[in-house]
Formats: sequence, C-alpha cells, structure tokens
Amino acid sequence: MSEVKIGAEARTEFGKGAARRIRRDNKVPAVLYGHGSEPLHLTLPGHELLLALRTPNVLLSLDIDGKTNELAIPKAVQRDPLKGFLEHVDLLLVKRGEKVTVEIPVHAEGELAPGGNLLEHVLNALPVEAEATHIPESVTVSVEGLEAGASVHAKDIELPSGVSLAVEGDAVVLQVLQAQVEEAPEGEESEAAEDESAEA
Repeated sequence: MSEVKIGAEARTEFGKGAARRIRRDNKVPAVLYGHGSEPLHLTLPGHELLLALRTPNVLLSLDIDGKTNELAIPKAVQRDPLKGFLEHVDLLLVKRGEKVTVEIPVHAEGELAPGGNLLEHVLNALPVEAEATHIPESVTVSVEGLEAGASVHAKDIELPSGVSLAVEGDAVVLQVLQAQVEEAPEGEESEAAEDESAEA
C-alpha cells in the first residue's frame, strides 16, 4: 500500500470557532490517538489530505512540527454533507509490523449468467486484519457466470499473504438476485378479459 508523507502542526486551540478558522485557511483539524497515549490534536493541510484520502486506509507518515514522525491510518472522516469538504479527521497511531483491523473495498468483476439478474453487495467493505504497513487497497471477486441464488461468502475471497478475515467466513459478501418480472397493471388485465368475452 502507499505511504503518504504529510506535514502536521500540533494545535492548542479547540472549539467550533478555532475549527472554523483552521478550515478558512484550507486546513483540517484532526486528532491522533492510540497505544494508550494522550490524544494529540493536529492541523493538517487540506488539499494534501484530500488527495491522500482517495486511497482507502492510506498510511500517513506525519511530520509533526518538523520534530517527530508518526505513522497513522484514518479511522473516521467527517465531511460537509452539502459541499463535501473535510471537516475533521480521526487518526489511529500505528507501528510498523503491528496488525490492525480495517475494512477494505470489495470490487466485483465478470458477467453474471444471462437473464438480467442483479448483483447485490451485502458487504461493500470486507473486515480484515493486516499489518498496518501492508493493508491491501481492495479485493476483487469474480462473479463470472453466477446465476440467481448464488452467493459469495467471505471465506471464498482470496486474500493477499499476511491478511486474514476479521468476520465470520460464512458471512455473505455478494449475492445474485433474480430479475423481477414486471406484471401487467390490473386495469390492463381486466380490459383484456373484457375484450376476450366480447369476442366470444
């Protein structure tokens, strides 16, 4: 997985007013926590952070005030519901070699069996345990030729070396739903019946 270096500033101002001032400067308030240490309040550059977060579970190498360097992964991202800009980020402190539990996106590839059936993502993301520095960006599942009623379970998905499931193996990840047959409206059926009786 990619490791992104990003500058960070320790902050001492808190509250809504301080957060608004930070965001006006195109920066994002954040909190770094983990390993039993006191939460560290940070300010991160907005544009760089936005680009980094395009990668799920991105590993951030935080250069804090040019003095210390910490590794972290995003745990919670708050966005403005209307404009989509970043409002706040919670970061989890990690160490190299340490295992963490995260959710990775599930991508389906291939064509279902003919018949217009629908593929339902029961789980959009798969909970797994992996080394903090080797978290896969996603997993890909083949649905080639699957028919209605078929399911893909967590245990059926091939994971990279060193990555294990953090969910029951029998958990359904994908399933194929039968295409719905459209029924004629009742009015049309009754009209057709009337036509038939008239012809008789």
